[in-house]
Amino acid sequence: MQDHYFSRRKFLYTGAVALSGAMLTSTLPVLGQTAAAPLKIGMIGTGNRGSGIARLLQKIPGMELIACCDVIPAHLQRGLSLAAKGAKAYTDYRQLLADKKVEAVVIATPLSMHYPMAKDALDAGKHVYLEKTMTYDIPQALQLAAQVRKSGLVLQVGHQYRYYDLYHRVKEVIGQNWLGKVTHFECQYHRNSDWRNPVTDPAMERLINWRIYREYSGGLIAELCGHQIDMVNYLLDAHPLRVVGMGGIDYWKDGRETWDNVRTVFEYPGGVKASVSSILSNAYKGYSIRVLGNRGTIEIQRDKAFVYSEEGKKELAVVDGVTGATKTDQTGEGVPLKFGIPGQPQPEPTTSALLAFAESIRSNIPPASGVETGKIAAIAVHMANKAIETGVSQSWLPSYDA
Repeated sequence: MQDHYFSRRKFLYTGAVALSGAMLTSTLPVLGQTAAAPLKIGMIGTGNRGSGIARLLQKIPGMELIACCDVIPAHLQRGLSLAAKGAKAYTDYRQLLADKKVEAVVIATPLSMHYPMAKDALDAGKHVYLEKTMTYDIPQALQLAAQVRKSGLVLQVGHQYRYYDLYHRVKEVIGQNWLGKVTHFECQYHRNSDWRNPVTDPAMERLINWRIYREYSGGLIAELCGHQIDMVNYLLDAHPLRVVGMGGIDYWKDGRETWDNVRTVFEYPGGVKASVSSILSNAYKGYSIRVLGNRGTIEIQRDKAFVYSEEGKKELAVVDGVTGATKTDQTGEGVPLKFGIPGQPQPEPTTSALLAFAESIRSNIPPASGVETGKIAAIAVHMANKAIETGVSQSWLPSYDA
C-alpha cells in the first residue's frame, strides 16, 4: 500500500503548526485585548486530569492559568503550584466565574458537575473547554447544545483525539478504500486495576473516587470508552442507530456502584457494527481500535497504527475439520501507518486540543470537537449505559437530532 502525507493546509489543527507558534500569533484580538496578550484561563477541578492539563498549559505560549478552583485542599494547592505567579484560589467555582480577568475555563470535574458548571460559565460569558463525557445525561446534552448555539461562545469538548493526526490519517486511508468495505469496529479500553485513588480520610472517599459511584459518574463507558465511541462517530461521520450491552460488578466486589466490566455493540448506518468493551481485570492490549474491512484491517494503538491486508494468498483447505473452508495467509506483522509531517515531532493529543481551543477563540472558528459532536458522543454513552442497565436495546430518537 502506497503511503501519502496530508498537506499542511489540510489540517486546521496540525500539531506542527501549533508547536511552531503559528496558532499563537494570530492578528485577531481576544475579548478586546491585543494579539500578544495571553488567553487567561481558569481551571475548575485540579485533580489528576486538571493537574495534567495545567502541566501542559505551562509549556504552551499564549495561554496563562490565572485561577484554580477545587473543593479538596490538596488538589487546589497542586493546581496553584502549576499556575502562573499570583494565580487566585477558589473553592466555589461561581466565584471563579465572577473573576473578570478569566476569559475561558477548563472544567475537569466529576461528570455530574459538567452541565451545571458549563451552563454557568456560558452565562458568565466565558469560553469553555469541557472534559468528556460532555454531560451526565441525555437531556443535559440537548440543553447545553441549545445554549451554546445561542451564546456566540466557544465550547470545546475534551475528545482530544479529534485533534490527533493519527486519526486524521486513518480516516483518510479509509476514504481511499485501503480497507475496502468497512463493516466492523472492535474497540477496547482494558486495565488491570481497581480504578481507585488512595484515600487517607474515609470521609473523602466519594469525592476522590467519584468514578465508581453512580451519583457522580457514568462509569467505564463514560470515562474510558467515550473516547473510542467518539472516534467511531468521527471515522464514520455518523451517529449510532441503536446499542445493546451488558456489564456487571464481577471482580472488584468492594462497594463500588459502577460496573467493573462492560461490553456493548453499536449499530451504525449501513449495518456497520462497533463492539466497545472495558474491563478492570486484564490489561492485554490495553487501548486499541480495530477497523475491519473486506480488504484489510487497521489496528490503532495509543500513538501508532498498523495495516494488515486481507489480500494474501487464499486457498481452500481443511480448517478446524471443515473441508473447503477458506484459509488466508496473513503471516507477518502489520505495516506501520505513517502519519503527520515527516521530520516533525507529534505533540500529544491534549496539547493539540488546547492549542486549537485558543485558536477557535481568537479566530472565531468552530471547534472540531464542539458541542454538536460532543452531544452525539454523550447520547451514545448514555444509550449504552441504559442498554446495560435495562437489558433492552436502546435506539437513537428523532428528538436527539434537534
